[in-house]
Amino acid sequence: MRHRRKGRTLGRSPSHRKAMLRNLACSMILTERDEMYYEGLMQPDGKTAVNPPRKGRIVTTLHKAKELRPLVEKCITIAKKALPHEERAQEYAASSERNTEQWRQWRNSDQWQQWTAAMAPAVNARRRAFQILRDKEAVSILFEDIAPRFVDRTGGYTRILRLAKPRVGDAGSRAILEFVGEHDRVKTRQVEKPAFADDEAETADEPAADEPVAEAEGAAGGDEAAEEGPEKE
Repeated sequence: MRHRRKGRTLGRSPSHRKAMLRNLACSMILTERDEMYYEGLMQPDGKTAVNPPRKGRIVTTLHKAKELRPLVEKCITIAKKALPHEERAQEYAASSERNTEQWRQWRNSDQWQQWTAAMAPAVNARRRAFQILRDKEAVSILFEDIAPRFVDRTGGYTRILRLAKPRVGDAGSRAILEFVGEHDRVKTRQVEKPAFADDEAETADEPAADEPVAEAEGAAGGDEAAEEGPEKE
């Protein structure tokens, strides 16, 4: 019986499952690399160039995506909580390069103590994220690129899109797990009907709407004058 045992086993042992989800989370975060990173990289055959993946998106099975989503969003939440501490630490940071004379003076001053106290929660958050991901590059991208993007968002940093075509081999259901805000669908509402050249030409050839009315009024006025003429005589 599975009382109080949440989550999917995914047919793996606990250590294998944890390592698999960690690798998937790192793969999703590392898609945010700069495109310059992939210049000059080749496949194992040495001839085919490595194409950069779609940023902020990975394709996996539906059940893996549902298990991976809480893990990725937890890492983003940890990184978001560290941003205010990093901004506060910038007030006491050194303005000179490392190992210079000015930097050594800053290192031995009280300002360094203030910087250390302000930066401590951010360092702790990076250590917590590294404990989950076990990849320094992924942690750096998470704190520097991904977390600032979701500062004004309270949750729901990712979404799952189920694919219609199953996986080749075992026909497993596949899904896309991606960060929100990158590939959002924006609906455009058409306010006015577009005008084409043919419509404008037809409109110019047609008589104005006021012209027949004026002619009718003129004809009616002539008839009335004809009727009033004999009466006056």
